[in-house]
Formats: sequence, C-alpha cells, structure tokens
Amino acid sequence: MTSSTSGAVDLRSDTLTRPTPGMRAAMAEAEVGDDVYVEDPTVNALEERVADLFGHEAALFVPSGTMGNQIGLRLVCEPGQEVLGDADAHVFTYEMGAAAALFGLSSRTVVSGTGGGGYGDAGQVSADQLIAQVRPKDDWHLTSTAAVAVENTHNRGGGLVQPLAELQKLWNWSRGAGVNVHLDGARIWNAHIASGVPLSTYGRLADTASVCLSKGLGAPVGSVLVAGAERIAAARLWRKRLGGGMRQVGVLAAAGAYALDHHLERLAEDHEHARLLASLLGVDPARVHTNMVVVDDVDAATVVPAARAQGVLVGHVSARRIRLVTHLDVDRAGVERAAEVLGGLIAR
Repeated sequence: MTSSTSGAVDLRSDTLTRPTPGMRAAMAEAEVGDDVYVEDPTVNALEERVADLFGHEAALFVPSGTMGNQIGLRLVCEPGQEVLGDADAHVFTYEMGAAAALFGLSSRTVVSGTGGGGYGDAGQVSADQLIAQVRPKDDWHLTSTAAVAVENTHNRGGGLVQPLAELQKLWNWSRGAGVNVHLDGARIWNAHIASGVPLSTYGRLADTASVCLSKGLGAPVGSVLVAGAERIAAARLWRKRLGGGMRQVGVLAAAGAYALDHHLERLAEDHEHARLLASLLGVDPARVHTNMVVVDDVDAATVVPAARAQGVLVGHVSARRIRLVTHLDVDRAGVERAAEVLGGLIAR
C-alpha cells in the first residue's frame, strides 16, 4: 500500500492517512444532529467514550489538535500567567504563538535532554528540571507559572514515549503546588500501545488533555479535549469563540469512533514497521519508541528531493536530519521499498 501522492511511499507524517473503506461507510451512515445545540448523537457518544477512556468527566470534539491544545491551555492558565514546557514541544514550536496571540498567555521553555531527534533523552520529561523552573504566584516581580505542558509522544523527540515515573512525579508535585498540567496527547495512542500504560493512567496525570484522531488512528480530521465537566463547559464557549462551532459533525465523529474500534491496536504494526525501517537504514531500532525514525548526518537538502524523485517522500527536519513516519497507508512492502531508495541515497 502506498500513499495518494502519485503512488509514492509517503513517510512525511501519519497525518497523511486516508479514510479506509470501512471508515467511509461509517461516516456515510452516521446519525447526526446539530452539535452547537449538543444534539449530535454520534459526537455526544464519541465525547463520552473518550472521556471515559482517559478517566475524565467530560470531553469536547474539536476540529484540530492545535485547537484542542490551545483551549486546554486557556482552561488552566489566565492571561498574564505562563505555561512552562519543553523547548521543542509542539504547543510552542508549531502552533503559531497562539497562546500569546489569542489568550495573552506567556510561555517559557526548558531545553531537555542532549541527544536530539529521539536519541538520548531529547524531549524527555524531567520532573525535577521543570519543577526547578516554576515561578511562584506570590512574587509580584515575576510572571507566575500556572501550568506545565507535557507532550506524549514527543514529536520532535522522534516519537519518544514519556517515562511514567516522571509524569507521576510531576503530577504529585503539581497537586500541592497549585500548578496545572496540560497533556498534548496528539499521539498518546502510540504511547499507550508501545508502553502498555492504560489510557486512563495517562489521563489522570493531567488536568486537561488534547488527543488526536487524525494521526496514527487514521481519521480524516478531529481531536478531543478531555477535562472535568466544569472546564469542558467553558471549553465549549471557547470553541465557539474560535470559530469551532460545528453542526452535523457526526459524519466526522463517526470516523473517530471507527478508528478507535479498528485502528488502535494496529498501531503496533506501525511501530514494528518503524523498527524495521530503522534497522534497514542502520539506525539503532532500540531508539525507535513508536512510529518515527530519525536519520541524522545526512545531506537533507539533497536526499529529500532525490528520494521524492524515486517515489519516496520523507520529512526534512534540518540540514542534517530527516524524519520518517510509518502509518496505516504504508505496508511492509512500502517500508522495504523506502529503505532501498533511502539506503542508496544515504550511502553516497
């Protein structure tokens, strides 16, 4: 199986997955209503299901992971307060400064790890490191830290799964410190499958969490924000203010429900393919936690277009780094083909 880009093996991201025939059928048959009136039964059922999976009281279906993250941050941080997190976190790197532009939230980052791209411990949560940087609420000289953002799996960390012990330590500390925790769980499903940690365990270690249906799970669009009932009621208002009020959106929620039914356990196959790809390219498979392979010490400006010319699409991370992401639209044959093409280019 290959992607839709001229039959290419597309490893740029797991966001490139397309709805399967079964998912399309579920979308076509979805029972719908007006979600702004909270009357879409398919959306309501999905929200209740995801909230239950993560051990929270309520959930809200939103168009994108970025919207889920940003509303989640606003729920746990007031204008003029700050969110603390890893310097390479998605909420700080790829969301266009939305926390500041939309909500007046200040952001401060900590450089974690030394390896980079899934090597060493780059992007890995260190509770002690974060706690040491938290600014108190009772010092009027300082911008107080209201929330800590954690990303699991960590995108720029090469699909790294965060250590449960560090998440637990951060959470335990946060309860006494009056600091909230937001989880960017765009690929929390991958972390769950790779680690065996229950989704409810990850969920209970965060005040708010945004989880994506449109990456490894393969839905065409949509994320779900989970939190307590009072916060989700406020989140519904923020979604409306941001233009995220949707109508008969059950046709999209049905795709998410189908993905949970049929595509969650199969993420293990993507992880296996990623380790195979790493092995074929001379990357230590032990460094591949989930579905991302980072290849360093390559001339990315040369390799990326050359691979594309041979029908293999990869991500250009930096001058000396490329990223490969396995997903349900790339099978073992596609992985082997990609490895053959890339191996020839990298070896030059």
